[in-house]
Amino acid sequence: MRQGNIVKLVALVLLVATTVALSIKPLVDPVKGIPLGLDLRGGVHLVLQAEPNKNGVPITNADMDKAKAIIAKRVNDLGVSEPIVQADYNNKRIIVDLAGVTDPDKAVDILKTTAKLTFRDTQGNVLLQGDELTDAKGGQDPTNAGGFVVNLTFSTDGAKKFADLTTKYLGQQIGIYLDEKLLTNPKVDTPVLNGQAYINGYATLEAAANHAVLMRSGSLPVSMSIAEKRQVGASLGVDSLNKSIHAGIYSLIFIFLYMLVFYRLPGVVADFSLIVYALIVLWAFWSFRVVLTLPGIAGFILSIGIAVDFNIIIYERVKEEIRAGKSIRAGVESGFSRAFITVIDAHVTTLIAAITLYIFGSGSVKGFALTLGIGIIVSLFTAITFTRQVLRWTVGINPKMKTFWFGVRGDA
Repeated sequence: MRQGNIVKLVALVLLVATTVALSIKPLVDPVKGIPLGLDLRGGVHLVLQAEPNKNGVPITNADMDKAKAIIAKRVNDLGVSEPIVQADYNNKRIIVDLAGVTDPDKAVDILKTTAKLTFRDTQGNVLLQGDELTDAKGGQDPTNAGGFVVNLTFSTDGAKKFADLTTKYLGQQIGIYLDEKLLTNPKVDTPVLNGQAYINGYATLEAAANHAVLMRSGSLPVSMSIAEKRQVGASLGVDSLNKSIHAGIYSLIFIFLYMLVFYRLPGVVADFSLIVYALIVLWAFWSFRVVLTLPGIAGFILSIGIAVDFNIIIYERVKEEIRAGKSIRAGVESGFSRAFITVIDAHVTTLIAAITLYIFGSGSVKGFALTLGIGIIVSLFTAITFTRQVLRWTVGINPKMKTFWFGVRGDA
């Protein structure tokens, strides 16, 4: 029995040590690791203001929802990692955080462009709206004339309308406009019957791809202007991240020492469980693509303190049982059982607070609530199951050990 517990503990320690060593690289990978927010990675913070309609029609919340969805789609099509897009309905604004953006001006132009696509005759009359598009992609000019194009794909109804249009205007020019700006004015040489067309005349693939993003996402219901543009330098983000890491390391060192001094052998188990807890939480961040920000790091560090607090509650119960005359083995079992309800209550109430913050908060508040909530759920597992089992194995090595090793004077 004793040798079996020793083997289990040694195997567990080796497993955790190996997992920690193998986890460092994938978790901190700048591309595939835990995504960093604007305040840690650098990027651009934008506030887009909805402009009043010229005809005096008020901007509704439905307009803001549609604008938010379209802007979010444009951001995703640009390939920005883990963007944050929020709507401020009271002030009719869209708030956008783009982490890791290297060309903020290009992003601004694409996001605020209304992107209304129209096909017009030579007199300027609108023949077809871009709402009938289902897809738009940049690519090489299929005529091998050099240059690049935007390939258009119409819906079923749009394809029929475009076929009728190109048949009617065969041999004539049809202007293709984006926000009243003429992109190209091609001559219809043959009817387009399959719903596939393209816009040529682009000098670079990037220019074609940017216009494709606008056409693919659809037109904004309102015009947007830039109310605020703030760029966060990568160096500032790195400095913030380093300070946060140092704060976390110092906190862990203090917690480790505190648990060792006051709880001795259970303190060693608690410190080991804390390492496992942190590992599980970080992998949860990675799995759910949680964007880590400064408030999020604060929530993570706070959850570490909460996890330790739960261990303290349990260990104090264990010490009370041992002082009452129970053996160490019986004290451990009884202490965990008596502390169970208290720990559950503390977890549930704190988790309710985190959920409330996540539902009613926004931006960095949501990040804080999310990391705190994940930390609480994981700490419940480590405190009730993992820590308890490891402590059982530890006691099983020598059930007659002195109570001094559990922070209790005298022998049981």
